[in-house]
Amino acid sequence: MTSAKKPAKGGNKPPEGKIRLGQVVMTFGPGAMVDLLEHAVLIGGTDFWRYDRYKDQGFIDEPRLRDAIIARVGSKLGIELSINRAFRLPPAGDDDAPSQYNGIQVAEFPSWFVCQRCRALGPSRNLEREKGRYVHRCTNTQKGFCVPVRFVATCKRGHLDEFPWSWFVHPSQEARCESLDLHLKEDASGDFAHIRVCCSACGAERKLSEARESKILPQCRGERPWLGFEGREEKGCQEKLNLLVRTASSGYFSQWMSALSIPDKAREVLNKVSEADVWSVVQEAKREELALLRKVVASVRNALRDYDDDQVWTAMETIRKGKAPARDELRTAEYKVFLEAKDEVDGQLPPRDEDFFACRLSPKRHPLPPKVSRIVLAKKVRQVRAQIGLTRLSATQMNLQGETEDTSNLQPLGLTPTWLPAAEIFGEGVLVCLDEAEVRKWEDRPAVIRRKEELEEGYKQEFKGNSRGPSFPGARFYLLHSLSHLLVSSISLQCGYSASALSERIYCAAADDDLPMAAIFIMTGTSGAEGTLGGLVEQGRFIGRHLRRAWDMASLCSSDPVCAHHSPGDQSGRHLEGAACHGCLFVAEPACERFNRYLDRALVVPAMGHDPELAFFKVRP
Repeated sequence: MTSAKKPAKGGNKPPEGKIRLGQVVMTFGPGAMVDLLEHAVLIGGTDFWRYDRYKDQGFIDEPRLRDAIIARVGSKLGIELSINRAFRLPPAGDDDAPSQYNGIQVAEFPSWFVCQRCRALGPSRNLEREKGRYVHRCTNTQKGFCVPVRFVATCKRGHLDEFPWSWFVHPSQEARCESLDLHLKEDASGDFAHIRVCCSACGAERKLSEARESKILPQCRGERPWLGFEGREEKGCQEKLNLLVRTASSGYFSQWMSALSIPDKAREVLNKVSEADVWSVVQEAKREELALLRKVVASVRNALRDYDDDQVWTAMETIRKGKAPARDELRTAEYKVFLEAKDEVDGQLPPRDEDFFACRLSPKRHPLPPKVSRIVLAKKVRQVRAQIGLTRLSATQMNLQGETEDTSNLQPLGLTPTWLPAAEIFGEGVLVCLDEAEVRKWEDRPAVIRRKEELEEGYKQEFKGNSRGPSFPGARFYLLHSLSHLLVSSISLQCGYSASALSERIYCAAADDDLPMAAIFIMTGTSGAEGTLGGLVEQGRFIGRHLRRAWDMASLCSSDPVCAHHSPGDQSGRHLEGAACHGCLFVAEPACERFNRYLDRALVVPAMGHDPELAFFKVRP
């Protein structure tokens, strides 16, 4: 657990609230609004995270992820990550010995409160304190406890501010109202359309629902209160404010990138060559002299025995030029490692000192299901997720490598970040690779081409006017993502983990890419707990059974024919989905890396009202 606390005035004051370490990175990171027992607070930026200097500082390492973040968003967000201290776990609190020097500081937000007795609306500076709570003097003899108002203001760029209550009631006559006396009135139903903001001093009144109309609120001031007093953007903001309910799901989107800790041969050989006793021998060597040196000099021979001459020479040239070794993109590199996995050996256990161990399920002993080319069992895997920023109102889209490209609306986590909040996930997983030849045949079908055009049109409607986001992911991605959700739902019934404890990782690259990819990796996805019970890996031996169950689940949805007939071009706001809903494809949000979007079961199995040629699995596998 990590503690969320206000700065203590003295002594070891217990924390105001607790949050699980994994939730800090994914759900309640810097800039998130959280309800504590008696207060509503805003999680402070990384500059306000406190670590006990006598305990573990929580730094973790993942070089591939660090390099990818610096390349994609580092310069745009002013992130300068340290080499060995790029990522940090949230500070872990101690219930037995709470300390003001360890935990996450929070700010009171919003600062406007509503009296539960008379519905008076006002800032906290005008209220009294009693037993840790704000109190409003309704009359000389009566008083009422106050609660934080549930409405704040934000903009498309992710800034956060108090809702302009006085301006909203008096947009043109505020100066003529000598004494503000605001009240928030609503009926017993709590219906938003019936909430009114009134000023008893001048009689002004306005429905709060009017604030939802386009561009009716004033211009944003660029406020970023989670960064402290210096958080306001100097250049301001050109966007209009939007009304936001504090607890709305659109109030906070944690933007993150992740990587699996896979063996990195380029980095390994680079470290070996750079060792003093090896580099002193080979630093002046030519290409044709390398083989002889490796054979004659014992120190060189022993250090480089696991690498060939080409790998060693590449590392030598990298050191001489002073450049970092060239690396594949995040998911391409991971996919290559999965492809190199050797056949499973009975009784073989993962090495204790390694973070990654995978083996291929032998097709001779376990025949593969139709249209599946490979199944890899990852018996030990480590994933590092790092939060790179936050958005509000809408999430920033990722490309097929799981990298964020559009940073226009991304807000930073600290003023001068040299490290990013991160979470480690240790567990297991199963990789299912579809047959590339079969996928290409499916992509060339006229029915699939027409559906792709329809999905792409919906994509354009969703991101109309935004030219900075990633390009349309293609029908191949919709197929893989939809099949992934079906397998998660099926496997969760057998593996011993709930669907929310699993997560997906899609490996997708077009047919004309240097390395085409069409694979799904399903792994245990709960941070703070090690999912290595073997139940998920064991289900990799029964993928055929799970494909059949997935086919049965997707063939008919409880919402058909409405679900099956949904088109991404409909005016329903769901432009990124085809035949998909809560009754068939949607899974728990922790399990999905795309917020339950980019789904269409008609691409996987025959769906009501669709051409069977559209389905990758036209018949039950």
